[in-house]
Amino acid sequence: MSEEMTGQGTTTEPGFRVGTRGSALAMTQTTTVAEALSAASGQGHELIRVKTEGDVTSGPLSQLGGTGVFAAALRMSLLEGGCDVAIHSLKDLPTAQPEDLVIAATPVRVDVRDALCARDGLRLDQLPPGSRIGTGSPRRGAQLKAARPDLQIVGIRGNVGTRLGRVAGSATPEDDGGVGRGVQGDLDAVVLAAAGLERLGLGEHITEYLDPEIMLPAPGQGSLAVEVRAGGTGNSEVDAALKVLDDPETRMTITAERALLGRLEAGCSAPIGALARIVDGELRLDSVACAPDGSDWIRRSATTERLDIEGAQAVGIALAEELLDAGAARMAGL
Repeated sequence: MSEEMTGQGTTTEPGFRVGTRGSALAMTQTTTVAEALSAASGQGHELIRVKTEGDVTSGPLSQLGGTGVFAAALRMSLLEGGCDVAIHSLKDLPTAQPEDLVIAATPVRVDVRDALCARDGLRLDQLPPGSRIGTGSPRRGAQLKAARPDLQIVGIRGNVGTRLGRVAGSATPEDDGGVGRGVQGDLDAVVLAAAGLERLGLGEHITEYLDPEIMLPAPGQGSLAVEVRAGGTGNSEVDAALKVLDDPETRMTITAERALLGRLEAGCSAPIGALARIVDGELRLDSVACAPDGSDWIRRSATTERLDIEGAQAVGIALAEELLDAGAARMAGL
């Protein structure tokens, strides 16, 4: 693990240090949260860049253990006092929370959908038979094959710019530090999180936002987690600002999704999709478990009128039990 000072907040005396991965997307997400905390607390901030195993290893995430591969180094920095706050993409966090750390805030969730970025402006149903689609996610790959069995799924790594550069006719808008570099223009499309593309100002590359009816997102997709030590940051103004930044609806929906994932004992590399929404006064949770090759899937939904954290946890666990009873563990290889 290595750390590097990469920036400073809006006041001359930094009051808190914010840990982040070094990718362009992570830096963009972290800067947004850090600036919001600075504005709410009146405290300056420093960004601390932490290199994680997922950033330096070129193999598929599913072969790295997947779960927590991007979070471990950030959490270690937080525990050792290298930073006061760590910002994660929530979908990258293991569902088991360390005793010494807490998720102090879940800011307002943004677009949860996956996005197709295809050559020639094509939509999913317009791609020719046999088209090569890049993704690093077994969940995305399985749901793509379920929707279009004729597609070829190609495993890819690298930052957003590198992945976009794999699409025929696309330019690479960012350097990924060497992970996944070397191949350009060999794919017909890639699938990425809409939220990441929009946060980076790369929404023009999206040719179709994939409806959750076709592709359910990863649990927690579109959400950020602001993690601190169990005792807080040591700065009362920052601790108060974290409470302001926490969005109750986001926390409730991601709690339901992560409760389901935890009961399934599945990680971020599993072919599991889940999305919770508050609709007409109810919390609705949709989930899908897929065979890795997309040849079979189980999709179920559950609702609850109990709009609190306990209700969200209960509906997530109940839906997971229903999926398990239907054979999800065997089919999805959990």
